[in-house]
Amino acid sequence: MKIKNIILLLLANLLLAIVFNLFLLPLDIITGQTSSIATITNYLYKLDPALVLLLVHLACVIIGFMYLGIKTTAKSILSAVSYPLLVKLTSPLVGLIPHNNDVITFVIFAAIIRGISNGLRYKSGFNFGGLAIIAEIIAKKYKFRKANVSIIINLIIIFIGGMFFGANSIMYSLILIYITVIVQNKVLLGISNNKSFYVVTTEIENTKNFIINELGHSATIFDVKGGFLEKKRKVILTIIPTREYYRLKEGIKKIDKDAFFLITDSYQVKGAK
Repeated sequence: MKIKNIILLLLANLLLAIVFNLFLLPLDIITGQTSSIATITNYLYKLDPALVLLLVHLACVIIGFMYLGIKTTAKSILSAVSYPLLVKLTSPLVGLIPHNNDVITFVIFAAIIRGISNGLRYKSGFNFGGLAIIAEIIAKKYKFRKANVSIIINLIIIFIGGMFFGANSIMYSLILIYITVIVQNKVLLGISNNKSFYVVTTEIENTKNFIINELGHSATIFDVKGGFLEKKRKVILTIIPTREYYRLKEGIKKIDKDAFFLITDSYQVKGAK
């Protein structure tokens, strides 16, 4: 791995460790990951969260070696070791911020930082380690999707945490996870400033002229064949700025009220006008 990737992973884990000690541990917020196990054991038995994290991560790595092999599991080692160590180094942050009744503000702030951190983790190319290894083993053994297994594992941990910390903890956890995923995807993909329009219409020429002459954008026309009736038709593809989305949509409806169009986000556009 390149030095850049290692730095990205360590930076991501540092931010996650800060969030854990500054917000998650003091507020008893459960995220469904290994940090949640550390939060629960700290609450029940006053165990050092960093030590619990290290033991759980190393156990998962060993299990990963047994069932997934060295090549697959090796990418998890750095994260498995560095995250608990960074949690230990940042442990003086616990209790630094007085948590009043405005818990939701802290949850949102923590979610944003976690989303950025997770995005950096994915970009680093390293595996997260921890329970992600267990999810991968289960998915491989029983032919499930890894994402679905991860969701089930996380939900189980969240509801176990709710048994100790109450229903509010579950609510805050779900809010945090939802915002985290949104921010994480923005970090990975960027903010979409463009929209892709795929238009199926009988008014090909009029629609093309509207896009080129009135909106000032290029258009690509290609042939497609329907899967059911196997009827050949033409599709217009155009990429436009998001701010012109409504103008194009309404223009197409005026030209052909029966037109079918599919609209998707475009994150990288090069060479289009």
